[in-house]
Amino acid sequence: MSTTMTIEQREQFLADVRIGVLSIEQRGRGPLTAPIWYGYEPGGSLWFLIGPDSRKSRALDHVERISLCVQCEQPPYRYVSVEGPVISRATSDTEHHSRPLAQRYLGEEQGNAYVAATSEQPNSILVHMQPERWLTVDYGKMTLG
Repeated sequence: MSTTMTIEQREQFLADVRIGVLSIEQRGRGPLTAPIWYGYEPGGSLWFLIGPDSRKSRALDHVERISLCVQCEQPPYRYVSVEGPVISRATSDTEHHSRPLAQRYLGEEQGNAYVAATSEQPNSILVHMQPERWLTVDYGKMTLG
C-alpha cells in the first residue's frame, strides 16, 4: 500500500498548526534551513513572516524558489514537503498578518502579548510561496504484520 497522501490529506496536513522548516538556497554553501511559523489554506499560497534585515530575507534576495517541510513526530510518522516559487514579498501589516499568525501558534492571549512585546521592531516582510511540488508520507497507511 502506498504511503503517499491524497491531495486533500496533504493540504489539510499543511494547513494544520505545525512548525515549518524553511530551506533557502545560498550560493557557495548549504541551504539556509530554519524553523518558522506559517499560514496556509488548502488550494492557496503558503505565507510566512521574516525580519526585513534577517539572514532569511537576504537569502531570499537571490532565489526564485524555496522549500518548506512540516512533520508529525509521533507515530505514525507523517510529513509534507512543498517546493515552489516565491510569488510575492511585501511589508506586513500587524492586524492582518502578525497578530493572526501569533494567535494561530500561541493562542489569543499569548499571541496578543507577543505582538505587544515585538511592537517596537520594524514591520516584518510577508512572503508568499506557491506550492508546486509536493512530497508526502503517511506511515499510518502501512499495513504492519
